[in-house]
Amino acid sequence: MDKLQPLIAQLGQTLAQVVVGQAATIDQLLVALLAGGHLIIEGVPGTGKTLLVKLLAHLIQADFRRVQLTPDILPSDILGTNIFDLNTRSFNLKKGPIFTQVLLADEVNRTPPKTQAALLEAMEEQQVTLDGKGWQLSEFFWVIATQNSLEFEGTYPLPEAQLDRFLFKLLIDYPAASAEKQMLLNAQAGFEARRLNLEQLSPVMTAAQILAARQAVKAVTVQEPILDYLLTLVRKTRQSPDLALGASPRSAVSWLQASKAYAWLKGQDYVIPDHVKAVAPPLLRHRLLLGPEAQLDGLSIEAVINTLLAQVPVPR
Repeated sequence: MDKLQPLIAQLGQTLAQVVVGQAATIDQLLVALLAGGHLIIEGVPGTGKTLLVKLLAHLIQADFRRVQLTPDILPSDILGTNIFDLNTRSFNLKKGPIFTQVLLADEVNRTPPKTQAALLEAMEEQQVTLDGKGWQLSEFFWVIATQNSLEFEGTYPLPEAQLDRFLFKLLIDYPAASAEKQMLLNAQAGFEARRLNLEQLSPVMTAAQILAARQAVKAVTVQEPILDYLLTLVRKTRQSPDLALGASPRSAVSWLQASKAYAWLKGQDYVIPDHVKAVAPPLLRHRLLLGPEAQLDGLSIEAVINTLLAQVPVPR
């Protein structure tokens, strides 16, 4: 922890210097990185979603591929395809962009369900199956998907089975006035995000060091009362009259991993209830489904999550 934690802190500071006004989002991004969980980032255009992911991949020296998802993208455009070689009279795999360490699936909700489903096996098992043969992906394999929160024409909502494979759903909102002014000052000084030369930014860590940090996160202590507290919260989501769909067993395991990662990020080697609460909104907001009456009453997922956290007594 003593060696890796300052590097993680420096990584967050470097991201915040370039992507101004998104400190909370960057913290949650680092938690997901330490927990090894896939991300979906939702926000209006122009808030730095793609820039944030590209910059992070560069700073940790990870292989990076980007797929711009559109309605005509096929699963083979992501996974790859077997091509017959006339010289060797055999099929050779032409690997797709999924064979990388950090995969940015840009505007994931613009591609049809058939193509969205191409990511399911890879996200859960870190492998893909092509023509009956399994191909192992990188140990670091990490999917970050983006989507626009306002445009609904020509989009395909992600199915619950795929949403449940994302550890966090991050919401990027407009920056505060002071942060936006700093962006204008940076632009006045010559900064252009679209022409950002990543080579001028020195990497902070390596992918191997991130994997080592993940091993350190696994060693974070979780006492039984905290486990019971987390389990009570998970089961409470399944009993809530406001929800048609509660948290899955997979989300319970993910919640535990995220809580340990958050504790480690804050410099502690044990989990407390505040850590469990802190990661609840990004972990649950895409997994829970409002019931019809709750929708008619105008309730939001965020409000239901806050109510659930307030209802369950905190262990002492």
